[in-house]
Amino acid sequence: MPIDAYYQSSASRFLREDSNQILGTLAAHHHHALEELQRWAWLEQIEILRHCFSEWQEGYIFFEVHIPRMGKRADCVLLMRGIVFVLEFKTGSTTDSSGASLQVHDYALDLKNFHEGSHCLPIIPVVILPAFSGSTTHPVVFAPDGVATPIIVNEQGLVSVVQSACTASEFPEIDVEKWVSAGYKPTPTIIEAASVLYATHQVRDISRYDADATNLTDTTECVVAIAEQCRRLSKKAIVFITGVPGSGKTLAGLNLATRLAANDADEHAVFLSGNGPLVDVLREALARDSSKREGISKATAARRVRSFIQNVHHFRDDYLQSSDAPLEKVVIFDEAQRAWSQHQTGLFMQRKRGRPGFNMSEPEFLLSVMNRREDWCTVVCLIGEGQEINTGEAGITEWLLALTRNFTDWQIHFSPRLVDQNEAIRDDLNFSSIQAKAKLDARLHLASSIRSFRAESLSHLIDRVIANDPLAARAAYQKIRSVYPIKLTRNLETARRWLREQARGSERTGLVASSGAMRLRPEGVFIEVDTDPAKWFLNDHQDVRSSLYLEEVATEFTVQGLELDWTGVCWDGDYHHNGADWQYQAFRGTRWQRVANPVRQNYLRNAYRVNLTRARQGMVLFVPLGSATDPTRTSSLYDGTFQYLMQCGFEAIES
Repeated sequence: MPIDAYYQSSASRFLREDSNQILGTLAAHHHHALEELQRWAWLEQIEILRHCFSEWQEGYIFFEVHIPRMGKRADCVLLMRGIVFVLEFKTGSTTDSSGASLQVHDYALDLKNFHEGSHCLPIIPVVILPAFSGSTTHPVVFAPDGVATPIIVNEQGLVSVVQSACTASEFPEIDVEKWVSAGYKPTPTIIEAASVLYATHQVRDISRYDADATNLTDTTECVVAIAEQCRRLSKKAIVFITGVPGSGKTLAGLNLATRLAANDADEHAVFLSGNGPLVDVLREALARDSSKREGISKATAARRVRSFIQNVHHFRDDYLQSSDAPLEKVVIFDEAQRAWSQHQTGLFMQRKRGRPGFNMSEPEFLLSVMNRREDWCTVVCLIGEGQEINTGEAGITEWLLALTRNFTDWQIHFSPRLVDQNEAIRDDLNFSSIQAKAKLDARLHLASSIRSFRAESLSHLIDRVIANDPLAARAAYQKIRSVYPIKLTRNLETARRWLREQARGSERTGLVASSGAMRLRPEGVFIEVDTDPAKWFLNDHQDVRSSLYLEEVATEFTVQGLELDWTGVCWDGDYHHNGADWQYQAFRGTRWQRVANPVRQNYLRNAYRVNLTRARQGMVLFVPLGSATDPTRTSSLYDGTFQYLMQCGFEAIES
């Protein structure tokens, strides 16, 4: 995907061209009603840049450059003397009260990280406040990756910054044609992606197109074709989409929901998730964005969003009370492997819903609801690998058991990977009947992680760490350490300091810990405190409830399915290394108790797996020193873990 700008020109042509002609080009590409304020802002930018370029009469200029990951446009990008200048104009402002520095810094980082033509180029983000009366000295300070600290200037200051930067160092000339045509491969957070999808119904601008990554668009087209066939032939089908952690399964589900809704208003596609924090965060993010973008009340926006993203448990309870056929024709179940077994569902129905003797698993009941439709329906199950973290989560086998027992007329679609990687399916089910009728399609598996744009091998690395294979973990880390740092510390304040030093622009930091980390309390880590997921993930650094404050700590239940840029993983004795292998414990009353049940051991492993795969850019692991006077926090409980992580190649940082 090449650079998308409303207007682009060489400096020499820009200086010759009439301002109204340039304005006409900008207006022609503007897909919204052109307000007078925008028109005058463009004219002012044109005149300021004419003055800047008159000093040099070289370089290249772009107006309104699309930043896909953020769904926004940078006011202007200049290419001069081998340097990329990203400009954000704030007409009429005298201070940076609007957060323009954060915004332009984000644009610069986005180009550096996601635009192939900018990976190796110096980038200088600049905010232009025409009425700014601050310092006239503007030193350019580059970070190690070549992105400078944002600079705030007025019109004269812009000329000074460009001149001084272009004369201070000699950089190779930029091949403008190659720069424009270079691939743009953004990897948005799920919150950013959901906002863009909800606003535009387009996945093109927010999905990656790496040669080694399964194309989300191909997966979408495959499922859309299946749904269309069901509609045309009045059939019912279930589709399983599998994928490694961070491969974009939730993004694929959201894309399907928006795509099908856009195709036909009567399709009534809905995205369902049993992950309460994910639902809360996405709903709040979409409501805030929609309210701001459309100028409607947040309450109105929230009502719309609720019909698009729903909690699967609310969906289930609605149809427990009614025998009606559902309005929805396409239902997408996120993290379908977390659906409850028959035993767990029966216990819940008896205790919480007053329905003793309920004899269906959650998958079987949900399929029975969709089977009420007399015409057609398509059920899409998004299946993660190694993500079960709660008691009673049955994995994929319950879905397949339900199909073999009661829904034999349904079409079944999945990737060959579903069987290859799941021994429970091969060994515990009479799977031959399903396999004989199933339609296999490799597009239904997402094989590459896109959560961490810096380290696509992160999930493999964490697998090796958890598998007690330090040599393989060290080898995996060596491949990514230059772009994805993982640090160790025995001091929580050191971890906080490191996180603050790493984050730039609006990059998000946060502390995470296992829900079983009960003895981190003396370190100031209180996992018993109820964290509000929406406020933790969305609010800014001035809110003590925000992840950015590095005070409230989220558990695996809060962060599963979501991500941060930089994380501090707080390690406790519930899952610790004794020098030979991992040990499993649960804190009960006043002491640790050994966890012997293999299922509960798996939940513990997955809790740490989830926490260790939340960071997109890097993380710091905090392992306490322990206490000589507290038998629940002995140094031996933590030292083995710290030494093991050192063997995996992670470097300790000084306090």
